[in-house]
Formats: sequence, C-alpha cells, structure tokens
Amino acid sequence: MKRITKYIFYALIAVLFIGTFVYLYIKSRPEPVIYREITVAPADISRTTIVTGKIEPRNEVNIKPQINGIIDVLYKEAGQQVAKDEVIARLKVIPDMQSLSSAQSRVRLAELNLRQAEVDYGRQKALFDKDLVSAEDYDKVLQSLNQAKEELASANDVLEVIRDGVSSSNATSSSTLVRSTITGLILDVPVKVGNSVIQANTMNDGTTVATVADMSDLIFDGNVDETEVGTLEIGMPVIITIGAMQNYRFDATLEYISPKAVLNNGANQFEIKAAVSVQADKMIRSGYSANAEIVLESATQVLSVPESALEFEGEDTYVYLKNADGGFTRTLVQTGLSDGVTIEVKEGLKEGDVVRGSRIIN
Repeated sequence: MKRITKYIFYALIAVLFIGTFVYLYIKSRPEPVIYREITVAPADISRTTIVTGKIEPRNEVNIKPQINGIIDVLYKEAGQQVAKDEVIARLKVIPDMQSLSSAQSRVRLAELNLRQAEVDYGRQKALFDKDLVSAEDYDKVLQSLNQAKEELASANDVLEVIRDGVSSSNATSSSTLVRSTITGLILDVPVKVGNSVIQANTMNDGTTVATVADMSDLIFDGNVDETEVGTLEIGMPVIITIGAMQNYRFDATLEYISPKAVLNNGANQFEIKAAVSVQADKMIRSGYSANAEIVLESATQVLSVPESALEFEGEDTYVYLKNADGGFTRTLVQTGLSDGVTIEVKEGLKEGDVVRGSRIIN
C-alpha cells in the first residue's frame, strides 16, 4: 500500500512538471501578427486650417457728447435698437467759468455798441430827413446799426450755448442732446445718470456715452500662422463655428489678409477678416469666440489610403500590397494631398487593390 502511494506521489510531481513546461512553452511562442486589410478606393480629401478669433460688427461707433456736462437723463439702454439722430441721453451743462465770463463780457460790449449805433442812427436820420446829409452817409450809419444788432444776437447765442448748451435761435440742434450717429444696436452704455462727461478735443478722447453697432453686418477677426498665410486668397470660403451657440456653423468669405505680421505667443501671425453671412433668426452677440475653418487645398474622388498604411524610408513611401496568395509585397507609391488621416495615392496602386493597414492587437 505504501508503495502504491509512493508511485502516485511521483506521478503527480511528473504531471505538474510536464504541465508547467508545456504552459511555459506555449506562452513563449510568438503570437501571430494580424493586420487590417484596406481596400484602395476614391475619396474626397481636403487640407484645412482652423483659425481662432471672434465675431464683431464691421461698424462699431462710440457716441460722445459735444459739450462738457452731467448726464441728466438716459433714454436708452444696452440691447435696444436706435435710429440715426435718435436721442440717447440729455446733458445738464456745466459751463466753463472762463468761457462764461468771456461770453458775458462780449454781450455787454455788444449792448454798448448797439446803444451807440442807435444814437448815431437817430442823429443821422434827423439830418437826412432835412436833406442835410447825403444818402451815402445815411446808409453807412444804418449799416453800422444793423451790424451792432447782429453782433449782439451772436453774442447772446454764444452765451446761451456756453451757459445752457443750446441757443434760443437754434433750439432744434441742442448740444445737450446726445444723438446716435448711426442706426444699430446699443452694445454698451458705460455711464449713469449723474456722471460727468467731457467732449472730445485735442487733449483727450472724450467720454463715451454709448457704443452702437450695426449687427446685421458682422465679420470674423482672427490670426493665421505665417506657415499657412501664403496659401490664403481673398474670396476663399470659410466655415465659422461658434461654440457658445451649440456649434452653430455658418458661411463666410475671406475679405482681408494683413500685409504685416504681429508677434503672438512667440509666433508671427497675420490678421485675417471674413464677411459673415448670418441667418436673420439667429442672434449673434458681439465678441463671441469663434473658429474659422478654411480649406487650403482639396481633391475630389482621388485614390486614397489611410496614412497609417504608409511606411517611410528616406524620401520614399511604401505600402504592403496584398498578393494573390494572400501575402503582402512592399510596394513603392507616390502620394499627394493629405488631410492628416487619409492621403492621396497618385502612382503605385489602382482602385480595388488591398493593402496592409495597422496591426490588430488581440
């Protein structure tokens, strides 16, 4: 009995040893390499570039006051439409004391001159009625009187404009009223009632009361790398994508390529602009970030294979072409346009050929 148990024990050890050897032998054998098979077929290929930028109105205008003052009333707010010459705000004038004093002095001097002219005119008229002075002398005195009246009226107008912002003789064109210079949408009203504003002059740009833009005429503004700008031409079609509008896409046309580069993040880039065609029912906001897809080159229905099927050696390009016996032969090909995934094959293959693709990993 003990001898049988001993034989069984030795047998189990032998089986375990042989099993381990067989397992290690099987694991050490190389697995068969399996490749995808790709049929050569015609395809449309295009090489594109993506340009980042933003959407903005072609015509955006800052509305500024004609005089210094304080915002008294705001009639419009951001987001509202405004017509050309429509009033956006009304100002309360803060007169410049030096200008006011000078205008008041001019009025007083004009009043003195008018009183003297009236006295001179009265004397000359009495003498003229008695035929004691000539008509020429009378006409000169009358002209002086009319000039004195005109000077007083002009001085009063200047005083009223400086003091009140509008003259009584030209009340319809009051400089206290800030009017839009274009028809469009009000993008921003950066002032509030009570804010002081100043007019534009040679010393400063003046205070912007409102920013108005024509939102029916939009452009895409972006920058393209110098390596690609040479392939761009005015009139090229552009596809614009706005991420904030759930990838809404619309057409545009390239209309401007800057002749001068700008340094952006260490790279030379050129500004481009494209005229945007937007559907009437779509609300596009100024400043939206957008991507412009520009087709640099394209080819229609050309023989193509995936780039992963290519093998490069020096300046030559090869594929592995399937033979009748199921094997693959290394074949020289000439390639053309590539979109980064698919590449055109100009020579070396024909439609229907089967080439070896990427490896299939088990």
